[in-house]
Amino acid sequence: MEHQLQLKRPLAFFDLETTGIQINRDRIVEISIAKANLDGTVEVKTRRVNPGIPIPLEASLVHGIYDEDVKDEPTFRMVARSLSTFLDGCDLAGFNSNRFDVPMLVEEMLRAEVDFDMKNRKLVDAQRIFHLMEPRNLTAAYQFYCGKELIGAHGAEADVLATLEVLNAQVKHYANKAIKDADGKEVFPIQNDMDKLHELSASNSIDYANRMAYNKDRVACFNFGKHIGRPVLDVLKSDPSYYDWMMKGDFPMDTKRKLTEIKLQGFQR
Repeated sequence: MEHQLQLKRPLAFFDLETTGIQINRDRIVEISIAKANLDGTVEVKTRRVNPGIPIPLEASLVHGIYDEDVKDEPTFRMVARSLSTFLDGCDLAGFNSNRFDVPMLVEEMLRAEVDFDMKNRKLVDAQRIFHLMEPRNLTAAYQFYCGKELIGAHGAEADVLATLEVLNAQVKHYANKAIKDADGKEVFPIQNDMDKLHELSASNSIDYANRMAYNKDRVACFNFGKHIGRPVLDVLKSDPSYYDWMMKGDFPMDTKRKLTEIKLQGFQR
């Protein structure tokens, strides 16, 4: 398989099958990566993972992976370092990846104590672009952009390869076509440029679980609970116990890390 994406560095499309959708509780059972290289080639790696916890039946009925299928597979901790190496220097892409796959992967890397640096990576979410232009799901996106039926939907490899084809077709289909964002504001046209696609895919979230987000003035605010909409630093000053409650609570490690970073930045002002 080849691609026509104009890349400054490899773009790794990836898809996860998991035990559920709770970032801090659930675990990966399968990961598939299609790395689009600068020379137009694509490398595909797919492997199953023993999550270390039972796979709920409702999850198995979606992706078709049962406890018996992964009982002899390595744990994520055992493969985390090699996955990190394979993704080193890559931007990341997927379908709904910014809201689920990226947060889940980061959380699993943190649990495995692997330093998976996200600071300089571009994140491109083909679903975000699709929903701006044609609000449907991956199966419909594949049919619309690629003119083919998606066989094996909800299997990691079928989904990730379909996503690669969808983004590849999107940049051709919408080349230089102006669009409007969710607020109706006209933004730059779709271009075969990962910086521009990253901006289209981006959200105001600070942590991957979206517990904190920037407001219109780029001030970090809580995005849940009794302090929703309030600046994080204001809350930490007026209610210092809230920080301790979150750090001891059932929140993703990434959320706790970002909260601590905001707190420390506040002390440095």
